[in-house]
Amino acid sequence: MTTPVIIEAALNGVTSRRRNPAVPVTPEELAVDAIECIDHGASIVHTHAANHFAPAAERAAEYAAAYRPVRAAHPDATLYPTIGGGASPAEQHGHVAMLASEGLIRASVLDPGSVNLGGTGADGLPPESDFVYTNTFAATRYAMDLALEHRLGPSVAIYEPGWLQVILAYHRAGALPAGTLVKLYFAGGGYLGGGDALWGAPPIREALNLYLAMLAGTGIPWAVAVLGGDLFATEIPRLALERGGHLRVGLEDDQTAPSNVDLVDRAAALCAEYGRAVATPTEAAALLGLLR
Repeated sequence: MTTPVIIEAALNGVTSRRRNPAVPVTPEELAVDAIECIDHGASIVHTHAANHFAPAAERAAEYAAAYRPVRAAHPDATLYPTIGGGASPAEQHGHVAMLASEGLIRASVLDPGSVNLGGTGADGLPPESDFVYTNTFAATRYAMDLALEHRLGPSVAIYEPGWLQVILAYHRAGALPAGTLVKLYFAGGGYLGGGDALWGAPPIREALNLYLAMLAGTGIPWAVAVLGGDLFATEIPRLALERGGHLRVGLEDDQTAPSNVDLVDRAAALCAEYGRAVATPTEAAALLGLLR
């Protein structure tokens, strides 16, 4: 019997309404979109608050307003926010602890590394920018400890192979929290600046092979996504379904798609094509070993 496929829907992220009028922004819009995505096959939903740099309590209130209606409609769904702004890990993750205390989330966000995120400019060269998405080893340890304290399953972004090395170190040490899901992010164009991607690996078989060779023998569940491009225009989702992986879709990643529900429907249809059932929220939680 084949393993059911976990579909994660990342509803908004950094995608602006100007970039895509269909992207949900307000808590009310996010709740409606999340419920519909779950109705169509998503078992995990990820969202960003509109005010990334608000104090933790304000961020928590904004997330809670979106998540309460979703949990009422789908009590077994897995919801999780992104990292917030702040000068310290405690400030950046403060809203996570608040949402966990209210019982609104079952997973937490964990980005275990740093990267220059962006794309080439009009001249085909890297831009004159000093933006670095920074996550130190200390910040990773804080996020791991937070997940353990609140019995949350870390939803781990892998932008670069080195990030996976960090996760594998925790795995070897027996310190990786239960419920961990590793998301292998492949670089598409048009993410955070447009042009050709200047980070990560392209969505090709050889890149997936590298990641899977690193994960071999660990049993850590994994999913694939293309940030800044159309996942389904690549070979990556088909290869993932053949090899036991899961899928992440959403307007955070594919910023020009018609809607989040359309992307979930495409993911579910591809699962059917490969003879793999779509996991219900309850099945997804069991597959990941979530503790709450």
